[in-house]
Order: sequence, then C-alpha cells, then structure tokens
Amino acid sequence: IKAQRKQQNITNWSIFYIILLNKCWGSQSSKVQIHHNTWLHFPGHNMRWILTFLLLFVHVCEFAEGIVSSKVMGNNHLHLFMPAFMGFIAATTSVVYYHNIETSNFPKLLLVLFIYWVLAFITKSIKLWKFAEFSVGPQHLRFCITALLVVLYGLLMAVEINVIRVRKYVFFTSPQKVKPPEDLQDLGVRFLQPFVNLLSKATYWWMNPLIIGAHKRPIELKKIGKLPKAMRALTNYLRLKDAYEDQRTAEDPDQAPSIWRSMYRAFGRPILLSSTFRYLADLLGFAGPLCISGIELTWGTNTTVGVYFMSTTELLQNSSVLAVLLFLALILQRTFLQASYYVTIETGINLRGALLAMIYNKILRLSTSNMSMGDMTLGQINNLVAIETNQLMWFLFLCPNLWAMPVQIVMGVILLYYLLGWSALIGASVIVLLAPVQYLIATKLADTQKCTLEHSTDRLKKTTEILKGIKLLKLYAWEDIFCDNVEQTRGKELTSLRTFAFYTSMSIFMNAAIPIAAVLATFVTHHFLDKTGPTSSEAFAALALFHILVTPLFLLSTVVRFAVKALVSVQKLSEFLQSDEIGDDSWRNGDISVSLDSGKKLLGMVTINRKQPMRYQMDNYEQPSRRLLRPTETEDVAVKVSNGSFTWGNNLLTLSDINIRIPTGQLTMVVGQVGCGKSSLLLAMLGEMQAIDGRVFWSKESTRSGFCKNRNSVAYAAQKSWLLNATVEENITFGSPFNKQRYKAVIDACSLQPDIDLLPFGDQTEIGERGINLSGGQRQRICVARALYQNTNIVFLDDPFSALDIHLSDHLMQEGILKFLQDDKRTVVLVTHKLQYLIHADWIIAMKDGSVLREGTLKDIQTHDTELYDHWKTLMNRQDQELEKDSQTTLERKTLRRAFYSREPKNQIDDEDEEEEEEEEDDDNFSTTTNRRSKIPWKVCWCYLSSGGFFMVFLMVSSNFLKHSVIVAIDYWLALWTSSKTNESLNSGSDDSYYLPVFIALCAAGITLCFITSLAVEFLGLSAATNLHHNLLNKIIHAPIRFFDVTPLGQILNRFSADTNIIDQHIPPTLESLTRSTLLCLSAIGVIASITPTFLIALVPLAVAFYFIQKYFRVASKDLQDLDDSTQLPLLCHFSETAEGLTTIRAFRHEARFKQRMLELTDTNNTAYLFLSAANRWLEVRTDYLGAVIVLTAAVASILSFQYGYPLANVGLVGLGLTYALTVTNYLNWVVRNLADLEVQMAAVKKVNSFLSTESENYEGSMDSSQVPENWPHDGEIKIHDLCVRYDPMLKPVLKHVSAYIKPGQKVGICGRTGSGKSSLSLAFFNMVDIFEGKIVIDGIDICKLPLQTLRSRLSIILQDPVLFSGSIRFNLDPERTCTDDRLWEALEIAQLKNMVKALPGGLDAMVTEGGENFSVGQRQLFCLARAFVRKSSILIMDEATASIDMATENILQKVVMTAFSDRTVVTIAHRVHTILTADLVIVMKRGVILESGTPDALLEQEDGMFASFVRADM
Repeated sequence: IKAQRKQQNITNWSIFYIILLNKCWGSQSSKVQIHHNTWLHFPGHNMRWILTFLLLFVHVCEFAEGIVSSKVMGNNHLHLFMPAFMGFIAATTSVVYYHNIETSNFPKLLLVLFIYWVLAFITKSIKLWKFAEFSVGPQHLRFCITALLVVLYGLLMAVEINVIRVRKYVFFTSPQKVKPPEDLQDLGVRFLQPFVNLLSKATYWWMNPLIIGAHKRPIELKKIGKLPKAMRALTNYLRLKDAYEDQRTAEDPDQAPSIWRSMYRAFGRPILLSSTFRYLADLLGFAGPLCISGIELTWGTNTTVGVYFMSTTELLQNSSVLAVLLFLALILQRTFLQASYYVTIETGINLRGALLAMIYNKILRLSTSNMSMGDMTLGQINNLVAIETNQLMWFLFLCPNLWAMPVQIVMGVILLYYLLGWSALIGASVIVLLAPVQYLIATKLADTQKCTLEHSTDRLKKTTEILKGIKLLKLYAWEDIFCDNVEQTRGKELTSLRTFAFYTSMSIFMNAAIPIAAVLATFVTHHFLDKTGPTSSEAFAALALFHILVTPLFLLSTVVRFAVKALVSVQKLSEFLQSDEIGDDSWRNGDISVSLDSGKKLLGMVTINRKQPMRYQMDNYEQPSRRLLRPTETEDVAVKVSNGSFTWGNNLLTLSDINIRIPTGQLTMVVGQVGCGKSSLLLAMLGEMQAIDGRVFWSKESTRSGFCKNRNSVAYAAQKSWLLNATVEENITFGSPFNKQRYKAVIDACSLQPDIDLLPFGDQTEIGERGINLSGGQRQRICVARALYQNTNIVFLDDPFSALDIHLSDHLMQEGILKFLQDDKRTVVLVTHKLQYLIHADWIIAMKDGSVLREGTLKDIQTHDTELYDHWKTLMNRQDQELEKDSQTTLERKTLRRAFYSREPKNQIDDEDEEEEEEEEDDDNFSTTTNRRSKIPWKVCWCYLSSGGFFMVFLMVSSNFLKHSVIVAIDYWLALWTSSKTNESLNSGSDDSYYLPVFIALCAAGITLCFITSLAVEFLGLSAATNLHHNLLNKIIHAPIRFFDVTPLGQILNRFSADTNIIDQHIPPTLESLTRSTLLCLSAIGVIASITPTFLIALVPLAVAFYFIQKYFRVASKDLQDLDDSTQLPLLCHFSETAEGLTTIRAFRHEARFKQRMLELTDTNNTAYLFLSAANRWLEVRTDYLGAVIVLTAAVASILSFQYGYPLANVGLVGLGLTYALTVTNYLNWVVRNLADLEVQMAAVKKVNSFLSTESENYEGSMDSSQVPENWPHDGEIKIHDLCVRYDPMLKPVLKHVSAYIKPGQKVGICGRTGSGKSSLSLAFFNMVDIFEGKIVIDGIDICKLPLQTLRSRLSIILQDPVLFSGSIRFNLDPERTCTDDRLWEALEIAQLKNMVKALPGGLDAMVTEGGENFSVGQRQLFCLARAFVRKSSILIMDEATASIDMATENILQKVVMTAFSDRTVVTIAHRVHTILTADLVIVMKRGVILESGTPDALLEQEDGMFASFVRADM
C-alpha cells in the first residue's frame, strides 16, 4: 500500500506541475480583456462544475478523516492526509484552468485535463482494489471515500470524452466552428446571469464591476444595457398569449380562458426548479440546530497501534469536523436559497412583462364607450398596470413558499420532538395556534390598506383640483375652504392609517413575541414533565429550531394574503381581458364586407412613398384607377354614412338618422350649437361609436397607401387636446419621418414659433403630463399641427379654434386649412363655432340635437333655408366686428414667459437632484464623490424624527434597548439553568425553584417590551407623517402665485402622492426593521465575544469586509432603485396616455408604433428591476457567507478555548454562542438592505422639506379686518396712483407708473396688444403681484394695507380659462354656503344656465365631475360667470371672460352684464372691440404704460391713435 501511495503522490504532484505550467501558458490567451461574447460553454459545462464541487467536498472529507485517524494512531502519518490535500488543490486548479480555456475558446488544451482524469481514475481504482484485498469494506469511511473518488473521476472522464465527441477538436479533420449565443453577440446585453459559469451564477461574481464601479460614477441606463432575448417582454408575451389562446376551444368559443392555467403553462418550469432549490435549502437549514446539539465537547483520547480505519459515525462525533460541516451546510443552504429567490424573481419579472403587453394590446382594442361611460375608467386601467400586475409578480416571488413552508414546519416539529419529547410539541403548538391570529391580522392589514388607499386617492383628487385652480382660489379667497376640505379627507386617511399602524405593530409584536412564548411554554412544561431537564446542547438546538420555525410561520400569513390578493387580481384581469372591444365592423379589420354595399368599399389602392411629402404624389392621386359600381355614389365622396344611428353604448341614441357625404379633396364644415353631436359625428365616422343601424363607407381615395385596410390613417385633432409625454417636435411629427420644410410650414400655419421660442429648449422641450404645463390654446395648436403634418388624405379637425383667439384662428384658417391642406387636395372635415368661416366651406353640414339639419353648399342653404341663413348672417356680422382677440394667446405666452423668464438655476433642476448637481462638478476628484454617494443622510433622518416628537423618539430608543437586553438575558438564564442541571446531575437534587420563576418573569418582561417597541415605532412614524403633510399643504396653498408658474404641477403633486405615501406607509416599517436587525446583530456579536473573547480577533477582518460590502451595495442599490423608479414612470404614463388618446391613436392607425414603444419601456424597466434584484442577491450571498464565517469562527473559538482548559460549567454558554451566531446570518443582510431602503425613502422627506422652505404670501396686511367697513367697497371708486408692478423681485416691472381714475359705476374697457400689461393690472387689483411702488385705492382704502382674505373676498373676477371643481353645482357657485337658493337661481338665470340646470337630476345639487368634464367648455365659462354674479360685489373684473362661448350666447351675456351690473363698476379686459365700444371709459395700454384713455368716441376721433387703428383693423 505504501508503494502505491507513493505512486499516487507522484501522480498528484506531476499533474499539479503540468497544470501550473499550463495555467501560465493557457492564461496568456485570456490576458487580453475579451468582451463577454466569447463566453462559450463546452458541452457538459454545468455537469463538470457540479462534479468538481462534489470532488472538492469528498477531498475535504478525506482530509478530515486522514487527520483524525493520524491523531488516533498517535504519531503523524503524512500519507493519510497529504494526498487528499494535493487532490483538493489539483481539483481547484483544474476548474480554474478549464474556465480559462473556455473563455479563450481553445479546446485543444483540454487534453491535459483528460490525461489527468485518466491517471487519477487508474490510481484510485488500484487503491480501491487493494482495500478490497485487505477486506476493508463499506463499513469503513476510507473505503467509501475512495469508491466515491473513483466514480467522480470516471464521470469527469466521460464529460471530457463527450466534449471531444461534440466539438471534434482532436483526431477529427473538421473541428466544429461554434458561435457564442445570439444575445452575447449583441454588445448591448449586459445582464449575464444566464451565460456565466455556475460559481459566478451562485455568487453573482459578474456583478462586481457594476456594483464597485457605481462608486466612481452613477449607474446609468446605458450601463445596464438590454435584456437577453428570453427575458424580453415580447418573447414572454407570445408565450403567455399562446397558452391563453390555446384554451379557446372550437366547441365553446365564448368560454373565458383561465389566466392561472396559462400562467402555469408559460412559466411553470422555472417555478418547479425554484421550488427544488427551496426544498434543498430548507433541509440544509436544519443542519444548524443538529450540529449545535452534536458539538458535544467530548474529545477522543484513545490511541491505537497499527493502521486505523474509522467508521462514519466516529468522524461525526468529532466537534471540529462538525464545525466545518456546519460551515459548509450553511454556505450551501444560503446559495440554494438565493438561487431559488433569483429564479422566482426572474420568472416574476417575465410574467409581469407578458401581462403588461397583454393589457396594452387589450387597451388598444377597448371600445370607446367603455371609457366614456365609465365602465373602464383611466384609474382602473392604471390600477391594472401599476397594482394588479405587481400583485401577481409578487405572488410569483412568494409562491414557492406556499409548498416549501409546510414541509419546513413539519420537519422542524419532528426534530423538536426528537430533541425534547412532548414538551417541544407544546411549544410548537403555541406557534401553530398563534399563526391564524397572524393571518387574521394580515387580512385586517390588507383591508385597512385598501381603505387608506381610497382616502388617499380622494385626497389626491382634491389636492390636484386645488393646484389646477389655484389662481381662481386665491382670487376668490377660497384657499382655506378648500384646504380644510383636504385636511378633512386627510383626517379620514389618518384614522385608517392609525388602524393600519396598530395592526402593523401587532404583527411585528407577534413576530417578536411568539418565539419567546414558545420557549417559555416548552421549558416550563419540560420542567414539570421531566425532572432531569434538558442538557444545554438540546436546549440550544431547540432554541435554534424555534428561530427557524418562526420565519415560515410569520411569512406564511403574508404568503396566504398575497395568494388571496393574487386571486382578486386575476379576477380583475380576466374581467378586463373579457371586456367589450371596439365594434369589429368589417372596414375596421379590413375584411371586405359581403353585403350589397360592398361595391362602395373600394379596394384598388395606390402605394405611396412615405418619405417624400405629399405634394409630389399628386400625379398618382389624380388619375384614380378604374372605379367599380355606382359611379354617381362614389364619384367624389371620401366618406359616406347611410341612414346611420349611433350610440355610446348606453342604449340612448346619440346620433340618429344620419345620411351625409364628405366630398373628396374639399373642405367640409360641421356647425351647430353646443352639444348637438358634432364631435360624435366625427367619432362615428372613425368607427369609435357603436352603430345601431346603417354603415360608414370610406372610398378608396381615402386610403392612399398600400395597406389592405378599408380605412387608413386619418389625421384627427380631438376637441380635448391630447399630448404625448415627448418633445414638441415628436408631438407634431407623431412618428412620421421628419421633413424640415414641411415641419416649418406646419409650425408657421399654427403660429407656434413664438411659443416654441419661449420654451427653455425650443421644440426639444418635454411637454405633456410630466413636462412643461402648456396652456389650452398652445396644446390645441400642437394637436392641430400634428394633424396637418401627417401624410394622410383625410383630416378631421374637431373645433380647432375653440381655445384660440381670432387672430390665430384666422391665420390657422388661411395658412393651415385653406392653403396647406387644400394645396395638398386633402379632404378636410372641420367642426367649428366660427360661422364667419362658412364662406370658405365647399360643403356644409348643419346639425341639431343629434341629427343632420341641413347639408349642402352655402349657396344651397341660402336658397333653400333662408331662415337658417339669416340666423347665421346675424351671428356672422357680429363676429366680424371682433377686435383682434390677441390677448388670449398672449396671456398663454406670457404665462410661459413668466415661468422661464428667470427660472433661477435652482428651479430648473428638479429639486431632488439639487445637491447632486452641485457636487458632481468635481467628479474627477474621486474622494469627494465617493464620499457624497456613500454618506447616510443623517440630517434628513433627524428632521424626520424631530417631526415625530421628542417623547416618541425617546420611548422608541429606550424600549428597543431594554427589549434586546431582556431577550439576551432570557437566553443567558436558560444557559445557566441547563448547565446547572448537567452539573447537578452529578450531585443530586437541583434547585429549580430558583431558576424557574426568574425565567418566567424575564419572558413576561420580554413580551411586554416587544409590545411597547412595536407600538412606539409605528406611532412615531404616524405623528411624523401627520405633521409633515399638514405643514406641506399649508405652505403650498399659501405660496405666492409665482411659485406655481415656476414649479411644474407634476412636481408639486409628486410631493403629495408618492412622497407622502412613502412617509405614511414605508418609512416606519423600514425604521423598525432596521433597528431590530441592527440590535440583534450587535447583541449576538456581544454575546459571542463575552463567551469566547478570542472571537474578537476574527471579528476585525469580518467587520472590514462587511463595511465595504454595505458601502458599495448602498450606492449601487440607490442608483438601481432610482433607475427602476425613473423607468417605471414613463411606462405607467405611456399606459395612461394611450388610454386617454385612444381615439387619436386609432384614427391615425398608429397602434403598432405604440405597442413597440410599450415593449421598449417595459423592457427598460424590467432590466432595471432585474439588476436591482440581482444586486440584492449579490449582497445577500456575501453577507450570508460572512455569517457562515462568523458561525465557523465562533465554533472554532469555543472548541479551542475548550481544548485549552475551560471550566465545565460554561458548556451551556457554548451552545448559546452558536445559537446567536446562527441568527446573525439571517439578519446581516437585512441591516444593509434596510439601510439602503431607508436612504432611498429619506429622499422623500428631503423633497418635502425642500418645499417647506418656500415663502408664503403676506396674508396679514397692516389693517385689521375689523377696521374695514362691512359693506366696503360700497361705491366702487378706483384710484390708481403711480403704480409699478413686477412678478418677482428678480424680474423687470410689467407695469410702469400707471395712474388712472375710475368713477363709481363706470364701465371700463382695457385693451392693448400682447404683453401690454392688461392682465397684470387685473391681478394688481387683487394684490396677487408684487406692487413695489405706487398704490391702488378703492373707496378710500389702500388695498396693500388690507388683509388678503378681506380684499379678495370683496371683489369679483371672471377668468379666461373656466375652472370647475368636482362637487355639486351649488358648491361650485358658493363654496362658503352663504347664499340662498333664490340668489343662486338668479345668477344662473343671468348666465343663461337656468333651464339647463333645472333639467339636470338634482338641480343645484347635480354633480360636476372632475374639471367639469360633463359640461362643454362654453357651459363651463357660463358657470364661471354665474359664480361672479353670486358674489354681489360692486366691482367686477372680467379678464377675457367670453373666450370660448359661441356668438349667440356671448351676445346675450354682453347685454346681461350691462343690465345686471348697471350700478356697479365693471372693468373689462377686452379682445373684441365691440364689447368696449359702449364703455364709459377706454384705457389703451402698451408695454406696461397707459398710452391713451378717454371715452370711445373721443379716442376714435384721434385718427392716428392706437385705439382708432385697432377698430379700423377690425372693421
């Protein structure tokens, strides 16, 4: 045998040298940094890694066996353990060597490995044969180890042969050329988890460069690249969709396919894999307690002469061996656990991508009536996207727990029984019986959360309304009423948050108290049942088991709750996927209808080159191909509707008996009163309404490009302008190729250039919900520009002039519609109120009450329906006298200009990145950035805690420290008690009566303290949330109007939605978890150090490693979290904007482009999320390995101190130390994760704080409100004296030394060109702007001295954009509830609304929806007039109040204002000269000064005067 050993040793050494040589030679090729596309896996790659790991493990066993045997034999026998050591090194080298060959793709070098495996196999086989000769059999450990080695070497040989067979790299003439996987050829793919080798997969080694690099510069989207193909949303969507559609059978086509089944079919396999990992991890988890009970500190001292073969059990009784085994088991368990997590998370993300794509496809096919009738609100769709898909994803993350946990619990209980007998079952039953209570608490939590969500949605809605109408609220001095309204809702929300906090703290309390209660029950019953009592090793094994058991039980309630939520989500999803789709009219899907009329749907299509602008294709267009049937019908008709009746799906006919034709290449106008179905007519033609009867035909001319759809893209500008969250240019080109000259023409036609010049980045500025807030007219012009720019043959414009002033309307009509569109011979359908444009129309459709009143040319109508024609004529004359209604556009431009005029750099950057930006300049200076990015924001934390109140902070801190001291005391006492028993079993009679009561008292104290701490944290969080929101709301509502011009609405809203939500619900649990896990780790380390002080030496390097891991991780995690958040927002926005702009997208036929965009956004977000979860795994694997090392050092330290003389009395303490070491592994990663989370969440506090520093308006004034007479202003006399006004101390003045005198009861008109300061003057009356010189005196009182509330509540103003709030009509007219009903009816009558309101259900109490959407724009403006009439003030200011009202109504209004306000002072800011021709005084302004003032007649006499030129220009 000795000879043979020598031979084996020689083999080992020689191989070792060969490999070392090769290592140097082989790695030369891999010195060059190769990009990851050369990562090829040879056949049997994973198999080889697994076998090598097994080989290493067997070598470790062989080594241990050799050492123990040589100890037993007395003197050192090197040959027992040296070969094992050599084999271990050789195996390690072999795998490193293989990895290098694989990266350089140089398979010939694998021959060396093959030779080594063959030699090793032969030597081990000889050894085994010799063993058998000398009758050493399977009962001996050494025989088993050798046999295992033979098998492993044999298998490795087989793997090598397989590589040769597949790759043909030796002995074959044509070696196989191999390409790397497709994903890796694409350098954009940075997520390498699927492609790296097993070791890197298990430890996430490939993440190192990313995470460590994050320190030097932040992780950006570029850095994380694209997803591999298999994880992209499209791939997964197709998988899920196939599984979903396969369930639709031929015999039962209507049966709804089950989403569960399709999910299982598409994603079942990875879940099974993950569950397998999970089972392995759970079983390995029990190694900890078993090893603790096994490290019985007995030391074998007997020596044997001769060769000694030991048995397996003997080896396992050696405590050092057990310590190493425990270490290996922990490492493996953690690796499997993380692998299981990773697989489920990846699957969950894949599922989410697939579901999002499914929902999106459905949204694009939803029927419009669903949206408008409120069956499917935007909110519901957003919930599906933001909540339901995430619920399902989370369920998938947690679902392996559903079947792994019961197994874990059963195993744990069996082991406990084996350790402690019946008393253990009583302890376990305590845990099991309390589990339903936990479940109950969990369901209660879910309910409360739902309730909270409702209240917070409600609060948000109210806040949004306030912010959108803030100007009006300030002018009417209503901010406090609305503020109280929000506070009231917030009160309700806080009540349910309080309940939420209580249940959360109960849940935390249960989690902390259950193990204490279980231990108490177990040991007390054990004491009464079994007088001898457990040994310390049993007691601590039991303790460790209880700790293991609590986790699954606590999680089980969560998992069950998620399962219930998932059921609900699936229910909602399947309802959504089953909901009505848009009418599948045959023209819509391009099937040719087989009805009689099919002749009218013509198919001959001409292909069109989209790259060139339309003009060059006129020749194509002008020689139409041969027509089919009925030439008369289709001669020049682009769209034809024959006896159509259409509905929005509520069985009420919106349009009835429609027979119209739209002539090709001509301008058709649709006119009619407000609400007579003009917009519906367009939508009906576009197929958005349900056709009850009749049909819509599109001639082939309308389809000038080669798609086989019977209707192609129609350029459509909806009445309610719809913008994308994109740049101005992208909004206009809308996916068409950019053509400079065409783009320029469109912009000029829509007069957008001046507006674009005002934007900070010109036409590259982001607009839309998340970008800059544009005003109505600007938004509308962009939508019209989009319709003009598109290369479509038919253009539908729905009231494009409604928000434009006369000047712009004329320009748009002339340049855009008559010139740009008609030159292109495009068919235009225009819905409008502006009758003066009827003369341009080639064809007119007049509508009334949902049906067509007249159809024909203006001439036809003039001859056939004189009455209608005369009616129009009177209206048209009046329209002709309008003054250049310039000021609306100017107002909009002014608002923009005001917003950007002096955006101090601070406001340009969203406040969150403020400090980031300042410090990023010194990016090269590495130390500062590192410093910045790894600092914890202590200042913000302090701010948060202090807003929670000092008493709560003190209570939280003190109770936490006490609780953890008591828990340590309990375990320590247990150690003393059990070790005293082992001692006293030697001397009879034990004094339990002394140990037991103290133990019970300590447990009781522990449970009480758990209760107190859990309540303290939650309620600290609650009081902080209450104070922060209250201060934020008051600050913002009382901020000056300038603040709202400069700060984007979305940014303010974010403080109230996302940030408040984080402060309300996320910070308290994170804080709690952080304090708990930190204190647990500290107490554990303290305990171990006090038992075995040697442990402290090992602690230093561990602490350093831990410090660096957490430092790198926190920075990377924060970046990835930001990326995840920032990529999620565009995704959600894309969904909601698609749902809002459905009609436009479908009219344009751009569904495919939007789908593509959605897939890109989903993938980007999924990439960020995947990287975030991989980073979490990276951290957890590292902290878990650290924890395992801590366990190993603790065990080794205790064994060493035991060996070198330690009193027997402290045996119990060794068990205690190990139990604590095991808990550290669980809590280390939580410390880091919670730190990282808290850092991200504190950002919310920081953002809220940055708003708390804004200045408020000065509400006080120098006079007391009691000094102001009750009926002031009684006469309405206004003296303006040397007035200078500016919007901000940083800006130039907008009014310069203005002086004027207005007599009581005078009607004053103010006119002037853009930017002349008219509106600023009207704001100055209300002290809304900074009056820094001069004064306005009303009825003898200087308004600057008045308290704002008093001043603003005594004047009336009517603003240009109508603002309505959700609530009753009564609330909108009179939120203060001070007026009688008669007064309200009177006001409504003046505003021509009485009959309409009477007809509504509920009259004055009829509801107004959000933003007044259920009334037309004109009606909303009338409500605003009524609102001003309700407040009987002797001064009324009308700021462009009649902008969006049709002529007839406006005429009545002018009369009414003159009569109803005959005795009051009325200041009108005019756009239509005829409104102020009858005024008593006209003031003409220019550039902030008064140019002329006097009576209209007097001013008209000055031939060269400005007023006269205005009137002349308008005649």
